[in-house]
Amino acid sequence: MKTKFKDLTIWITGASSGIGEALSVEFAKQGARIILSGRNSEKLEAVKKQCKQSKKHIVVPFDISDTDQAKEAYRSVKTQAGKIDWLINNAGVSQRSLIMETTEEVERQLMEIDYFAQTRLTRLVLPDMIAQGQGKVVMVSSIAGMIGTQYRGGYGAAKAAIHMWADSLRAELHDQGIEVANIFPGFIQTNVSINALTGDGTAQGTMDDATNKGLTAKAFAKQVRKALIKGEEYIVVAGRKEKLAMRINRVSPPKLYKLIRRSQVK
Repeated sequence: MKTKFKDLTIWITGASSGIGEALSVEFAKQGARIILSGRNSEKLEAVKKQCKQSKKHIVVPFDISDTDQAKEAYRSVKTQAGKIDWLINNAGVSQRSLIMETTEEVERQLMEIDYFAQTRLTRLVLPDMIAQGQGKVVMVSSIAGMIGTQYRGGYGAAKAAIHMWADSLRAELHDQGIEVANIFPGFIQTNVSINALTGDGTAQGTMDDATNKGLTAKAFAKQVRKALIKGEEYIVVAGRKEKLAMRINRVSPPKLYKLIRRSQVK
């Protein structure tokens, strides 16, 4: 049965920039009503204006790492939208620091934002989806959550954790009409590396060369939309190098890690 986007209400976190912004614009173009969330209300309003039929979309700003704010945001979405068909957990922060130079506090911050905040919001939304008898939960993991590289130890661990949690959720709720999808982005042209945490918790503040040469956020959003509408559950959206690394990893992880050790990954 073909999904009609005009009938869908899609809640997207991290919607104020980057791939969250691109996903919001892409799904709005298809006719869906978008709930745009992030911390910066002005940026969210600017993204809303880019969305087709902008008046029907809803901005709900909040800090996803704050439990009380997450609960209040959920209540606000329920009041304003009435239902949530899809939840796209896109909010997150990356890392650019070696493990031995990263404090435990920073690793906990990465895990809180990239794992616990996502599972918390999903738990708030799931009872309504189950009551509806249908819904889709989408977790934005990362290639770094499948292949460990330098400078991303805590980030990769958090993204691997959300990947495994989503797999378990899919197994548990498959017979209750709940679909669960994992997205694994490679290098995408966004501010992710600029905002990435360094070992002491400060932002890196610069753009990685690999990120700068990655896929555009617009191209990423189109691929994701096509994959989700087909019902795909494991969605890799990346360049040729990342996809090649995935293939090598399936055949021979030791061979891949020899290549990673020799590379200048940052």
